[in-house]
Amino acid sequence: MDSMETRRNAIVELINERGTVSFSQLKETFPNVSEMTLRTDLKLLDEAKRIVRIHGGAKSVQVVIGTDDYLSKRSVRNIEEKQKIVEKALTLLRPDTTIFMDSGSTTTLLARQFPDQSNLIYTTGLTCATELANLSSPTVMLPGGMLNRYSQSVFGISAVRELERVNFSQTFLGVTGYSRAAGFTCGSNNEAILKQTAIGQSDQTIVLLDSSKMEVKSTFRICGLDQVDVVVSDGNLPEDFLKECRRFDVTVL
Repeated sequence: MDSMETRRNAIVELINERGTVSFSQLKETFPNVSEMTLRTDLKLLDEAKRIVRIHGGAKSVQVVIGTDDYLSKRSVRNIEEKQKIVEKALTLLRPDTTIFMDSGSTTTLLARQFPDQSNLIYTTGLTCATELANLSSPTVMLPGGMLNRYSQSVFGISAVRELERVNFSQTFLGVTGYSRAAGFTCGSNNEAILKQTAIGQSDQTIVLLDSSKMEVKSTFRICGLDQVDVVVSDGNLPEDFLKECRRFDVTVL
C-alpha cells in the first residue's frame, strides 16, 4: 500500500472515530502534508463516498458506499433478508455457553429475538445490550471502550484487552462485505482488530452475511473463510462463494 493510500485510509479512520473532524484538526494530525494535498484527499474521499465533506472539515458516513453508515439507516435496509438470517442464527444458540455478539443491525435483530435462556453474552453493540436487557436469564457484559456514536458501539484497546480474557463458545460476527481477494472486511481498523480478537477467542465463528454484501470490499480485512466455521445467509449467495465455502469446510445456512 503506497503512502497516499495509507494516508487516505488514516484520514477515513480518524473521521469515523470522531464523527466530525475540522480541517484544522486534520492539519494538526498530518503536519507534514500540505493543505492543498489534504483538500485533494477530502475531495476524492468524498467522491468515493467514504466521507462527506462539510464546510470547514468532513463528517463520517462510516466509510464504504451505504454499508458502514449510520446504524439507524442500516436497520431499515434488507429487513426481510436480515430476518431470514436471524431465524437461522437462532437455531445455533446453545444455553449455558459464553457468546460474543458483534455490533450492527443484524445482530441487534438477533438480540431482539434472543431466547430468555442462561448465557453469558459479551457485546460491543449498545443496541444489542438494550434489546438483551429485556431478558432475565442471560448475563450481559459490555466491554469498556470508546463510544462510536454513529454505529452505537464501543471499540478500542480497552475493549480488546477485556475480550482477550474471555473464552467464547460462539462469536456472531457482522461484516461490511466479502470479496474473494480481500476476504471479510469492515470500514474501521479498530473494529477489525476487535473482531479479530473475538475470532481468536472463540471455538466457533459465525458470520451473518446477507447477499448484498457479496463482492463488496471495504478498507480493513477481518479474516478469510479459513477462520470461519459457519456463514448464515439469506439464501441468495452466489454459487462461486458457496464453492469456496465447501473448499474451506465452512457450513452455510
